[in-house]
Amino acid sequence: MDIYVMKKLLPLLFLPVFFTSCAQQSLTGDTYSRTEAGTPQSVNWGRITSIRNVAIEGETLGGTVLGGVAGGLLGNQIGGGSGNTAATIVGAGAGSVAGSHIGKNIQTKQGLEMTVKLDTGKSISVVQEVNPRESFEIGDRVRVLDSGARARVTH
Repeated sequence: MDIYVMKKLLPLLFLPVFFTSCAQQSLTGDTYSRTEAGTPQSVNWGRITSIRNVAIEGETLGGTVLGGVAGGLLGNQIGGGSGNTAATIVGAGAGSVAGSHIGKNIQTKQGLEMTVKLDTGKSISVVQEVNPRESFEIGDRVRVLDSGARARVTH
């Protein structure tokens, strides 16, 4: 295969890696990761006293790195000599910024910040992803499941 064609196709090879790196664990109350399954959790009961819509921002590292690599590869195809080096550096910088924004936007989720007054009298706040399979209202009696590393609210 011609080196020119390889340079043109090389950035496309990073697309599957980029989208795989954008995959984010669900933050809903009814979704568990493989490592969470079988882990004991404490259970507290309480009532929701407030609900607020929030945005849960996505991670940017994967997009930043892959955007920088793709931008550098594209910039490398411009000019020759020192112009080529400058174009590679500018391309990598611009690709990093663009990749960071794209990664963040792809992964940002709608969430709920719920304040729960526990039966013990203590109030806690839990943020979790909006779940189309479960809705919450102020006054709902809920369970708060806490593994120590993560808490979730569910009916």
